[in-house]
Amino acid sequence: MAKRVAVIGAGVSGLSSIKCCLDENLEPTCFERSNDIGGLWKFAESSKDGMTRVYRSLVTNVCKEMSCYRNFPFQEDYPNYLHQGKFWDYLQEFAKHFDLLKYIRFKTTVCSVTKRPDFSETGQWDVVTETEGMQDRAVFDAVMVCTGHFLSPHLPLESFPGIHKFKGWILHSQEYKIPEGFRDKRVLVLGLGNTGGDVAVELSRTAAQVLLSTRTGTWIVSRSSDGGYPFNMMTVRRCHNFIAQVMPSGFLTWIQERKMNKIFNHENYGLRITKGKKTKFIVNDELPTCILCGMVTIKPSVVEFTETSAVFEDGTVEENIDAVIFTTGYKFSFPFFEEPLKSLCMKKIFLFKQVFPSNLERATLAIIGLIILKGSILAGTELQARWATRVFKGLCTTPPSKKLMAEATKREQLIKRGVIEDTSEDVLNFILYLDELAACIGVKPNIPLLFLKDPRLAWEVFFGPCTPYQYRLMGPGKWDGARNAILTQWDRTLKPLKTRIIPDPSKPASMSYYLKVWGLPFLLASLLLIGKSSLFLKFMRDKLQDRISPYLVRVWRG
Repeated sequence: MAKRVAVIGAGVSGLSSIKCCLDENLEPTCFERSNDIGGLWKFAESSKDGMTRVYRSLVTNVCKEMSCYRNFPFQEDYPNYLHQGKFWDYLQEFAKHFDLLKYIRFKTTVCSVTKRPDFSETGQWDVVTETEGMQDRAVFDAVMVCTGHFLSPHLPLESFPGIHKFKGWILHSQEYKIPEGFRDKRVLVLGLGNTGGDVAVELSRTAAQVLLSTRTGTWIVSRSSDGGYPFNMMTVRRCHNFIAQVMPSGFLTWIQERKMNKIFNHENYGLRITKGKKTKFIVNDELPTCILCGMVTIKPSVVEFTETSAVFEDGTVEENIDAVIFTTGYKFSFPFFEEPLKSLCMKKIFLFKQVFPSNLERATLAIIGLIILKGSILAGTELQARWATRVFKGLCTTPPSKKLMAEATKREQLIKRGVIEDTSEDVLNFILYLDELAACIGVKPNIPLLFLKDPRLAWEVFFGPCTPYQYRLMGPGKWDGARNAILTQWDRTLKPLKTRIIPDPSKPASMSYYLKVWGLPFLLASLLLIGKSSLFLKFMRDKLQDRISPYLVRVWRG
């Protein structure tokens, strides 16, 4: 009998989890509180339902080849960076292709997830759900939580003295959808992450003035890299990762900063990262230009609000502010868990490889998608789900809970004492983290073996972009199309760009082409040469005749 798995959420992580359950012959049941798939990628005109969704203009900041399901590439005519609507279309295509919709119960809220009395032996869970006012209880052999990072907005009003006196409009970016309501307004955007940069740029086209406040500054990278190729495909490579592991980090940071400052000097634009703060990057193609044109003004952190103005830490004051938008991130939570599991799962340090809670005797609960990667979250969640389902099935193992708890508790104490730094909330290295999970499953690419068996493929795997298809080349879940997907990834990258056919000068043109282009000039030149030749011959003949005629006369007379 197949094990029953409860999947909470039908967003990017939830769809991955359903598909991976089916791959391992498990029986998934997905509970989704909205009426459709896609999670935050399903656009809605308002956020009255309390769900976090994308704003209308959002475009992905990871290109399509780096952010697809491993055995389901994007259509080749899809743009490299996708508008939110196009990305949601892809999720629909994925769900329909693998027939995932029939496993999802829409408009269903998970009320509680609790361990059964015999959990230490069976690892089973009681799951209580509610659909249109009717509650239901069911027993599951495993649970996959796919609710992600963006459950509820983080609105730190208490950190801004005087904010309650402010008479203007206060909102979180969760409520922001379109810029029209801010026409001719003076808007202050608090927080310079990817969302803060996007919102500031979009508002700059309609608002009277946009002020963008940042405590730390940031490095800005563009979606396009050298030669106009997608940034992710040029930078996220195994060869680069290898160099980063063997070279001094300080030297690499110096090179990176030098290169970015060559594009534009971040200090001149007020974006240089504050000394002592962690390095951070955002993806934005237009913000530097908006700053250059005065459409967006960079400001330091706010120390106080008045009824109509904001006072900044450098002493400057901006008057007549109409709206303040907090782009200060989100909080994740697990309201359906009971204590102490609820509190423990809030601490990533107690999640083994960011997936399994350390305190459970049976590894039958997996947190999927609660990660921040230097790359595609989709790719990371899919590998997490592949590993988790194989653990549920008994094909992969995790260390004993006592050992995991002892290690996590010791690390927590060292952090509190300041002996080591807390890195649990840091952005994870894309290749290192995925390779770590892949090694647990047995699907990590064997580069030396590949160079012996298939040098062309090995070259692309090591020196080319680390696309998700690499984790379908070998081991459990191997996909026969993975090799071809890797070798043709640049074709799919360039296809949507080549919308204007330009004759290739390297190709020999046809004879008719040469006749059309050079025929008339050649004819004129020939006639001119012939004319000149005739005059030249006449001239030479006359000269020759003048030279020899005296001799001919003497001979004739003699």
